[in-house]
Amino acid sequence: MSAASWPSEGQAPARQRSEGRVRVTVEAARGRTHLAELSESGALRARLPRVDGVGLEAVLVNTAGGVACGDRFTIAAGAGAGARLTVSTPAAEKVYRSDGATAHIAVRLSAAHGAHLHWMPQETILFDHARLARRYEVDLAPLSYFLSFEAVVFGRAARGEAMESGHLCDHWRVRRAGELIFADALRLSGPVAALLSRPAVAAGKAALATCLYVAPDAEARLEEARGLLDGCASEAGASAWNGLLAVRWVAADIETLRRDAISFLMRFRGAPLPRVWAS
Repeated sequence: MSAASWPSEGQAPARQRSEGRVRVTVEAARGRTHLAELSESGALRARLPRVDGVGLEAVLVNTAGGVACGDRFTIAAGAGAGARLTVSTPAAEKVYRSDGATAHIAVRLSAAHGAHLHWMPQETILFDHARLARRYEVDLAPLSYFLSFEAVVFGRAARGEAMESGHLCDHWRVRRAGELIFADALRLSGPVAALLSRPAVAAGKAALATCLYVAPDAEARLEEARGLLDGCASEAGASAWNGLLAVRWVAADIETLRRDAISFLMRFRGAPLPRVWAS
């Protein structure tokens, strides 16, 4: 390479970016759930391990080994009428340091009449100077059951690393029968550690998570959810309105948060977590 072809000082070099798409849809027949469609391209794959019961589990695998600057991933998962689908990941997703470009992840989820769709990836770990923008679009039938759990860790505690700087933008839009019922956005950009240290943001905590439950019985389960949070080491709270229930956790580290969240999710769902959570 000639000297003239090197990037100028301060300019991020051109890098090979990862792209991936995966789509999983399931349908119910004769009291069991069956795979209806599976399409994969690029760095994303979906595996369907054998599980007990009438539902299916889809495990999303990122063969790129993580998310780097400028990567783009698209995920779609849908459960047809009466079907049951749980989507998870085999391990925490790592978002690496970026030299300027932002990685993008788009997730579209749908549940038809009587369907149960659970979105339960393991935590996302943001390295120092990571840059990530994610968008979730959820479309639900009026009589469907949707549960999501998302956890984010700022920095690698095992390495003694905080996320001093970077960018995270999370957008959630949930619609029931085409009507917007939940809109949530989190944006931390620039001096992330300093922002997290503010009492009104996270009071210095480095791990946070949200569980969202949208179902006909969501509001009726509020007191149950609050009772399940009693005694947890994380700071946690639950609220319910408009046919949905939201639970949020903030903890100093992911180990504390995972322990509290796993205890809650197992009892609230009345079922074990996806097997990959224990691997």
